[in-house]
Order: sequence, then C-alpha cells, then structure tokens
Amino acid sequence: MSNPIGLYLHVPFCDAKCPYCDFYSMRGSTEDWERYTESIISHLYDYQDRNLAVDSVYFGGGTPSLLGAERLGRMLEAVRGAFALSPEAEITVEVNPTREPGRFFEGLAEAGVTRVSIGLQSAQAAELRALGRRHTAEQAAHAVALAHRAGIANVSLDLMLAVPGQTAESLRDSVRFCAQAGAAHVSAYLLKIEPGTAFYARRETLPLPDEDGTCDLYLEACAELEACGFAQYEISNFALPGFESRHNLKYWRCEEYLGLGPAAHSFLDGRRFYYPRDLAGFLRGDPPVDDGPGGGFDEFAMLALRLTEGLREESCRARFGYPIPEAMRRRAAPLGRAGYCRVSPEGIALTRAGFLVSNAVIGELLA
Repeated sequence: MSNPIGLYLHVPFCDAKCPYCDFYSMRGSTEDWERYTESIISHLYDYQDRNLAVDSVYFGGGTPSLLGAERLGRMLEAVRGAFALSPEAEITVEVNPTREPGRFFEGLAEAGVTRVSIGLQSAQAAELRALGRRHTAEQAAHAVALAHRAGIANVSLDLMLAVPGQTAESLRDSVRFCAQAGAAHVSAYLLKIEPGTAFYARRETLPLPDEDGTCDLYLEACAELEACGFAQYEISNFALPGFESRHNLKYWRCEEYLGLGPAAHSFLDGRRFYYPRDLAGFLRGDPPVDDGPGGGFDEFAMLALRLTEGLREESCRARFGYPIPEAMRRRAAPLGRAGYCRVSPEGIALTRAGFLVSNAVIGELLA
C-alpha cells in the first residue's frame, strides 16, 4: 500500500454568500443536501479497488455543517468502507458559528471527527457586519465551548486581516479573543478582493487600509498570535505546539491527496486533476479534468517556501536525489541580505518580511 493520502470533500452549500467569497457555493434545500451526500458516497466507493490509505479527511466548503452531523457521519462511514482510514487520522469539519443546534458537536465526535474549523473572521461586531457575517463573537465562543464539551479539543478559528474598518487595536482584541476562547489553531488570512464578488464591485469605496497599513496589520497579527502562544508554521497559519493542520501540511509539503466535489482539486499518482465548478455535472457523474503532471521541483519548492521551515536540503535530497540547486542559493543570497529570507546550509526560508511579498520572492528564487 502506498503512503497515506489526504482526502478533501467539498460541500458547496451556504446559507448566504459573503461579499468577499469567491469559493464555489450556493444555497440548497434538504433534498439537495441528501442527493449530494449520496453522490459523494458513490464517488468514494469508486476508489475502493485502489487500496488507498488515508490519514487526513477535510470537509470544506461552503458550509459543511449545513449538512448536519448525520450526513457527515454517513460520508465518513463510506470513507472507512472505501479506504484504509488510519485510526489516528485527523478529521476536520468546517463549521459556521450560527448553526450548532442540539447535539451537533456530539454527533461529530461520535462519527469520528477530531478537529473543527470555525469561521470567526473577527471578534468585532462592526467588522463582522462589514464582512456580511451573520454570527456574533459570542456565538463563535459558544461553538468552541460546545466542541470542547463534546471531546473535540482541536479547534481552529479563522481570522481575516485588513478588513474594512480594522485597526491594530481591534485586530489585537480579535487575536486575544481566539486565545481566550480556547482555540488551538488560528488561520489568519489577508482579505483579497476577488473578481466576481460583491466586494469587487464596491472596491473603490471600501474603507480598506493601504499597502503599508495592510503590511502593518499582518505583522501585528503575527506578533500578537506569537504573544498568545501560537507559533507560526505557514504564511497564514499559527498553532499551539502539536496542533498544526496535518491535512493542510500535505498540500504545502507536496504530498498526494484526493478531492471530491465540484471545484475540488486532486494530486494523485503524480498527476493533478479537478472537478469543474458545476454541481449538476458532478451529480451526473462527469469525470474530473486532467491538469497535467505535478510534484516537480519548482512546485515542491514554491509550496515549501510558504512554510516557516522553508525549503530544506534534506527534503530535496530525499525527494529528488539532489540538493537545493546552487543557482537558487545564489539568487537567495541578495534576498537574504535584504531581509526577505534566511539562507543556511540546511535550506532557504522566508522571513515575515518575505511572506508579505512571497509571490515576488518565490518568483525570484525560481527564476
């Protein structure tokens, strides 16, 4: 049996579309949710004869919690039936703080879920309104408490940085809220205005910080998260010791994973493929689209440089049989002197200043 892969299951349903969101999602009925659950189960069993081992499962979206614990549990039963699921697997469900009625978290725990990711975004009421979020900070804290009470200790909270009206003080308060609520992991993402979103249509009038202000907020978030005990391990991700997202680390370490659902991407058997953003086509059984070979050195290096550990000499030798190319080390030297990366015999790693301009720095290293 090959090395364990990650499994991503995309749930494309949401109560409403947030003005910044460009993920593939839509409203759905109870009938839609049931039909989709059965379709995912059928797709999972299509892989039964492959004898694939899985050690991480991630329900993303959309809002997977809309389906309810019973449907999510049925999908997990199908995962166990179609794959060799590790008893120590990390199993994550993304949760909206406004929808955790009754025994929802107990149902998740009974189904085998070990981790939940809650979309807080901000602990400030004005910022939540600006982001079109319909929950309160108190509801998010209650969701964390319910997850803990159900025995799910590994709770991640999402924060958005450089949102309309955000200040250094309000951001620090949101970070402290995450720590006080009992989060073990925080994903802190810079707001990106994507074409096709409601924010994009209003981009000229949104009260957003300028480039320097955005950089300052990112550095402020990093410093405050660190002060609260969260160690940065990726550009936008911070964790208490031992609570790093094992599933997302598969992406950044260029390991293989299977994605099912419209808009889900995969990297399996050395090739990349994806399902189009088309729910009807997925339900019809339309095949995924081939996206070419994956896992080459440039891709491996680009993903590794998102991590604070960076591109490691030993990892390159283990995977490709050769060290970090000398030409890359030569290009890294002036970037290191400028403070954008650290260069050592063990490898190349971006600094926080480098993370702020990561596309440019990585592009230069891979030129």
